[in-house]
Amino acid sequence: MSDTRWRMKATEDARFPYMVMIERSGKILLQLLVQERWPGQKGNVFCLRVEHDEHPDAAEVECLPVVSLRRYGKRLAVVLDRAKNKRCDFLFLTKQYKTRQGSYEQIFWRTEKALKERRPRVRLSSHTKSPVHIVIDSSERYPWKFPDPAPLRRQLPSGDYALMQEGRIIAVVERKTIENLLADFGRMHAFHQQLSELETYRHAALVIEANYSDFLKPEKMNFYPPSFTARAIAEIQAFHPGLPMIFAGNRKCAQEWAYRFFFAIQAHEDDASHPAVAETLASYGAPPEHDGGTFYDIRRHIEHHLPPCFTIAHLRQAFPAVSDTALRRALHDLKRSGLITSSGRGKKSFWAKTRPE
Repeated sequence: MSDTRWRMKATEDARFPYMVMIERSGKILLQLLVQERWPGQKGNVFCLRVEHDEHPDAAEVECLPVVSLRRYGKRLAVVLDRAKNKRCDFLFLTKQYKTRQGSYEQIFWRTEKALKERRPRVRLSSHTKSPVHIVIDSSERYPWKFPDPAPLRRQLPSGDYALMQEGRIIAVVERKTIENLLADFGRMHAFHQQLSELETYRHAALVIEANYSDFLKPEKMNFYPPSFTARAIAEIQAFHPGLPMIFAGNRKCAQEWAYRFFFAIQAHEDDASHPAVAETLASYGAPPEHDGGTFYDIRRHIEHHLPPCFTIAHLRQAFPAVSDTALRRALHDLKRSGLITSSGRGKKSFWAKTRPE
């Protein structure tokens, strides 16, 4: 279970009746006074950032694990571990005063549902006017062509194409034709090592100048049956989950995809995040691996750690931060799946595994 928590308190303040806190391992990453418990029809809920807990004795309304915390432009996107009302973001803006010098901060809390209903003007988060500086590996015989400025040619430590910013590599693309990839299947152990190095970059991709369906056509496979190539491709993606495999179809589409990929990364790097967002993410660190959330944590605990017959008190002890509502919802879902049965009512009720260990 994630050690990052979303906590909400009732402040009894007329203007800001609630306070939202995101904390990890006891350290507060972000603390906001908000006007609603959850953004509804209003769409945007105005927030006020505070540095310390102004309501230490306020009653806690909810406490949930945070699945994901990421930046998209000026937005801090949050995903909570619950069935409904789980996706939202905080938009951080810096505005200039109209009548005097200086700037002030505006924060708006928005939900996925509100953004869908409002249907704002279509606008991508990634846009930049800065030139995209691409370097092509010197060993590329027939390289892709990119718009100005003309790419540089030099030896790259990994990959065939790289995006440079201030003298450092920030993105890498490995290019493969169908013949290249089939040849690499014959030396998979070495190929895995090559891809492992590629995967160490923050932004990397394996771009293939073919469709996935081409690897399933016997007439295009010189040495391997389609069943083998399908397994090999699946193994590559399974062993390197952080490395996207892009089946671009042909050389022209692969070239276009790589350029747009580099352009979007350049735009993201140029779009300086709000100081509060940068500070929050720096404290958050690397996101933990997500393995399904609280429901699957409860399921695994029931299957492997509880006796054949148990009560909800066992789960309360194992998951003190999870509400009774969430525990009962998980129990009823497992009952519908046929994994457990219930007996009795009220305080004498208990649950039994249908397949005890």
